[in-house]
Amino acid sequence: MRIVIASDHAAVELRQEMADEARSLGHEVTDLGPAPGEAVDYPVNGAKVGRLVASGEYDLGLLACGTGVGISIAANKVPGIRAVVCSEPYSAKLSRQHNDSNVLAVGARVVGPGLARMIVAEWLAAEFEGGRHARRVGLITDLETVTRDASVS
Repeated sequence: MRIVIASDHAAVELRQEMADEARSLGHEVTDLGPAPGEAVDYPVNGAKVGRLVASGEYDLGLLACGTGVGISIAANKVPGIRAVVCSEPYSAKLSRQHNDSNVLAVGARVVGPGLARMIVAEWLAAEFEGGRHARRVGLITDLETVTRDASVS
């Protein structure tokens, strides 16, 4: 699988652990940085990864920032992205199986490197189950086209 990964400056080391885990599982990983010591605002790299996954250039995206929250919010602003922030493997696995998540975010101030690697491994090993979940993911996708004036029922 083709995976793109990025972080902000708070999560450089954790990002490198996540990339190493994905590579050890046989995936092709493109690391967008930043380099150690380089300051980057998390919305910038969250959006970059989101756009690259939504375009189809990459199959999945991995992100990291201090908590994983801000960078996942930024990625989720890109139509077609279902980014999830996870702090344990079970939610990561179910986010792929039930929600067809295509971007995973992890917080460097929340989890350590060993747990982050476990989260990445579970997320990458899981596959979307479709079936009853496909309808619900479709409802999520429909929200991207709802105008501000329309109500969602």
